[in-house]
Amino acid sequence: MKKVVLYSKNLCGYCTMAKSWLNNKGVQYEEISIEEPEIREKFMKDYPQLRQMPQIFVDGENIGGYQQLIKLDESSLK
Repeated sequence: MKKVVLYSKNLCGYCTMAKSWLNNKGVQYEEISIEEPEIREKFMKDYPQLRQMPQIFVDGENIGGYQQLIKLDESSLK
């Protein structure tokens, strides 16, 4: 099974839609909120080019956000 990690923030419509999509497709994922200052700082240091949420990683590789997620075949996430 592939490891799916979703970085999100509160009050983010695309974050909510991404989580709903993953749940509806039966894809297990880990959600990491960047609302906590330590996590946000680490994320910004590790990925300075990524400024929008959500950001989704599959086996450590960034696939992008919600728009890129829904273009994937969910079988590639399991």
